[in-house]
Amino acid sequence: MLGAAVSLTPLPAHADSLQDAQRLMKQGQLKEALERTEQILSGKPKDPQARFLKGLILTEMNRQAEAIAVFTKLTEDYPELPEPYNNLAVLYAQQRQYDKAKTALEMAIRTHPAYATAYENLGDVYTRMASQAYDKALQLDSSNVGAQNKLALIRELMGTTARQPVSARPAAGRPQMAAAPAAPAEPKPAAPEAKPETKPAAAAAETKAAEAKPKGAPESKAAANDEEAASKAVADWAAAWSRKDVKAYLAHYAKDFQTPGGEARAAWEAERSQRISKPRSIQVTIEDLAVSMDGADKAVASFRQHYRAPGFKSSTKKVLVLVKRDGKWLIQQERIGS
Repeated sequence: MLGAAVSLTPLPAHADSLQDAQRLMKQGQLKEALERTEQILSGKPKDPQARFLKGLILTEMNRQAEAIAVFTKLTEDYPELPEPYNNLAVLYAQQRQYDKAKTALEMAIRTHPAYATAYENLGDVYTRMASQAYDKALQLDSSNVGAQNKLALIRELMGTTARQPVSARPAAGRPQMAAAPAAPAEPKPAAPEAKPETKPAAAAAETKAAEAKPKGAPESKAAANDEEAASKAVADWAAAWSRKDVKAYLAHYAKDFQTPGGEARAAWEAERSQRISKPRSIQVTIEDLAVSMDGADKAVASFRQHYRAPGFKSSTKKVLVLVKRDGKWLIQQERIGS
């Protein structure tokens, strides 16, 4: 998600007045905070600190068009300040105007090449634009496995579904610019994410597998046994991932597994090994697992996957196509969505 700049260094002459307005904003008294800021601007209409604070308050009030106007005028009057460009980008991204967001962030970086938050936000914008492109590809060809897997990777990286609007969070540890507005505002929380279960990953996955009810009544005891075995295979796959057992994890994939974009199996395995090995810990839990048979040796498992690693978590809908080879259920295809 994009990070909004929430402060600029206030000038001593009216720091107390700004701090009063900031305090009101942090307390959720947005109307009073806006009135206090307008009082400051009535005496100093060009003041960059108060104008920046007004933009923040308008953003909190969901008056995006007015906030965009404030930040845009600030970039015109104070083109050397990167923060207004950054906040413009956040607002444009919330409206899915990613081209405008990209341009604003490029300007922020041009004015302040060491502005780390702007670089991070620019990467997020590129990711959102890629997500839109892959979405369009799937609209035109829903069977495009390469686009499905690339979109899945993007959603895993972002920690949320790519269609969700980005939301602002405070920038931390970046240099402050001289001559400009306000102190940190309480950012609105991002769209709530599905909470992973707190029980150990392997136990949780196995419990869900045991509780899962197959779609439709099985035609025979053999079919019921196959559904149970496929469910257990999914649970074991999640458990191996949670244990960071790369060898066991990769062993759950069939030799004819459809790798993302048709890349070589060796390259895909190397990439997955790196992603599993890098985090200190991983927790993968499965929710609402349902398995249906597609013939004697093929099954489709759908579920919600909760992934958690230090500093990162995601919740996505996933579908696995499994095939039975030598009595063992293996993953032939993996995709996001129904």
